[in-house]
Amino acid sequence: MSASRDVLPALLAWWRDGSACALATVVATWSSAPRQPGASMLVGPDGSVVGSLSGGCVEGDAYAVCEQVLADGVATVRRYGVSDAEAAEVGLTCGGTIDVLVERVDAGGFPELEAVAADVAAGRPVAVATVVAHPDAALVGRRLVVRPEGDPTGTLGTTRRDDAVVDDAHGLLAAGHTGTLTYGPDGERRGEGLEVFVASYAPRPRMLVFGATDHAAAVATTGSFLGYRVTVCDARPVFATAGRFPSADEVVVDWPHRYLRAQAEQGLLDARTAVCVLSHDPKFDVPVLEVALRLPDLGYVGAMGSRRTAEHLRGALRDLGLTPAELDRLSSPIGLDLGARTPEETAVSVAAEIIAARWGHGARPLRLGDGPIHARPGPGPA
Repeated sequence: MSASRDVLPALLAWWRDGSACALATVVATWSSAPRQPGASMLVGPDGSVVGSLSGGCVEGDAYAVCEQVLADGVATVRRYGVSDAEAAEVGLTCGGTIDVLVERVDAGGFPELEAVAADVAAGRPVAVATVVAHPDAALVGRRLVVRPEGDPTGTLGTTRRDDAVVDDAHGLLAAGHTGTLTYGPDGERRGEGLEVFVASYAPRPRMLVFGATDHAAAVATTGSFLGYRVTVCDARPVFATAGRFPSADEVVVDWPHRYLRAQAEQGLLDARTAVCVLSHDPKFDVPVLEVALRLPDLGYVGAMGSRRTAEHLRGALRDLGLTPAELDRLSSPIGLDLGARTPEETAVSVAAEIIAARWGHGARPLRLGDGPIHARPGPGPA
């Protein structure tokens, strides 16, 4: 079971009814594939479809495969792409190649589904490892459920396989990554033959927005749209209200630096966390930036202000003892140079810079490039 979050509710509903479904999941991509590993499409017992694999390119052929797997229960992997003779027929015109695992899911074959769905709903990290290739074709579709703590449930057939996959799945889960791992047939670190797709259901990455301003409201809306769990924090209760920030998951009244330090001490921040300092007031901005820039694992730290304000911030932080390497992590003035003027335009600028930083791209127009459009997966929203 490697369902994306958007099809999981429908899958669970049919599972609870005692019905079988066919689940098709992108498990590997090459070149400019339209969607990343983990994208999935569900075909229900009534023939209805939930979700998408490619935005329309391969769904027709995948639907027929789903019908076959639903009938015979034999999991299979299909490859679609420009290198296949059937590329034009299935319509993968974007130039990429994808591998799609199609498996039957029902209560008898995957009794752990309800527990996995409960973890996902509660924001508890969980990963599902599924065999997608092995010399023994009967192993394709075998599953193993991995959590940060406790023993795994299910098995891939041998203890050696299970141990190898559990170790690597822990690493993928900690980073919020989904992907395919390769081993020797019995889980050997060197070799090939066994391929295991690990779907990581990590909690949503966090965006911490400091400053209860109009720009903060726009950034919170954009961050929520991108899949972040958004917190708005300001020390002024008259401004930090839920009514002013309907898109935020939570609004906190506290001094920004104190709140950020407490979150770090509780282990609630990671390499996917984005920090946006938008209060435009040194008494708030300098202390919280001092804390943020000394945390080595944050994914993004940006602060609003003019170029002069940005230089004043850097000077104040330098006086507090921050190193040049720490100061280099600060994006200020915040955002990309889009000519943004309104809070909404500024929010798009900030979101674009966060995306570019996450994928390690330079944010120049695509028409000026000649390499792959899509980067390898990074620590963004799961």
